[in-house]
Amino acid sequence: MSEKSGMDRRHFLTVATSVTGTAGLAMAIVPFAMSFKPSARAQALGAPVQVDISKLEIGEMVRTTWRGKTVYVVRRSTEMLSLMDKNVDELADPNSEVATQQPAYAQNSTRSINPEVLVVLGVCTHLGCAPIDRFEVSPVDLGPDWVGGFYCPCHGSKFDLSGRVYAGVPAPTNMEVPPYRFLSEDLILVGDDTGVTA
Repeated sequence: MSEKSGMDRRHFLTVATSVTGTAGLAMAIVPFAMSFKPSARAQALGAPVQVDISKLEIGEMVRTTWRGKTVYVVRRSTEMLSLMDKNVDELADPNSEVATQQPAYAQNSTRSINPEVLVVLGVCTHLGCAPIDRFEVSPVDLGPDWVGGFYCPCHGSKFDLSGRVYAGVPAPTNMEVPPYRFLSEDLILVGDDTGVTA
């Protein structure tokens, strides 16, 4: 056997081993790199959700879930909006000054883009219980000054119809307003506020 054919065989084996090793390394790296990508379930949990409010009557609330948290969407009446100002002196943060509780466009008395529609996380800011809607005025258990809002049955925190917390209750801050925007008059996208300005 000639020396040249020995070199050719050695060169061939070196190249073949290198190619096989590179392919094996690529096959090992791809699944490893893909493991850093969130699963479809995780992506779905964080994805924005659409809420159709076309059938939501005035004075009613609908619930949806975004990022594992309940979101309340309330269609407020003119009367509900006017009653909100009645107890403003009893609120801990009536001007929504805790900036982390709402986007800038919801830092107003109605805490909303459209005053008629409230979008708020259904989570008490005390220990994370779910406040219940108590939209009736002056119920016996909440007293004659109650003008409607949310009541947390776990420890008695009270919030008005904008999710603003009353002073002297366990909850330290207002209910949180998630990022959202209107896709149309009756369709809300919770979790994405692209293009919304204050």
